[in-house]
Amino acid sequence: MGCFGFLKVMMFAFNGIIFLAGAAILGVGVWVKVDSGSVLGFLQKIDNAPAELSQLLNVGYLLIAVGAVLLVIGFLGCCGAVRESRCMLLLFFIVVLIVFIAEVAGAVVILVFKPLAEDLINKLGTKAVESIKRDYGENPDVTGLWNVTMDTLKCCGFYGYTDFTDSPFYSNNMNQYPSLCCPSNDNPCNATVAASVSNTTITGCFPKFKKLIDDNAVVIVAVALGIAALEICAMVVSMTLYCKIGSKRD
Repeated sequence: MGCFGFLKVMMFAFNGIIFLAGAAILGVGVWVKVDSGSVLGFLQKIDNAPAELSQLLNVGYLLIAVGAVLLVIGFLGCCGAVRESRCMLLLFFIVVLIVFIAEVAGAVVILVFKPLAEDLINKLGTKAVESIKRDYGENPDVTGLWNVTMDTLKCCGFYGYTDFTDSPFYSNNMNQYPSLCCPSNDNPCNATVAASVSNTTITGCFPKFKKLIDDNAVVIVAVALGIAALEICAMVVSMTLYCKIGSKRD
């Protein structure tokens, strides 16, 4: 197998993986949109949510769009390599280049508008705490969502156990907090026990999630750089095949 044949096989295999990934992401996006019990449905029910929060409700459409783009990229790459179609290879190069430029622009926007993102998170936190104090222990949807979140992340509340103070659950259970805020403890989950646990093992879900991201920042950056490198390689290979196919036909 010569260099040209090797590039064709690699192009087909690489874009086959992209095609399958696009199909999976597209499926998840469709599932998010039709699942009425998802987190998005809960966010939509929050009263007086900040205007920026409405953008989070488009995550399903975002996944569908990303999946569709990956499907197109995978299809163009696979068919362009197998059929030796210069048109498809050129379209593949253009689409990947547009995606690469969009990713770079997005990274720049995130860095420049980081204070805006922090302000949005603070607004979201305020509304989440208000929702807990108003609905936890009374609204089964809100209660179930928080219980699943806290059990999964091993956390308590948005910022901490005090988020549940004066909530319906707190008032109806003799000023006690959810048992998830006091794991592995046989005593009632009152303020004293919850405070001692929060200082050792259990923190708020937002600090826990933030710490998870901070702890894996190197991995996230490495993955982002890896994706960028793959996109550059894909563009180089597609343009190489484009030129070689053109020279063969001349």
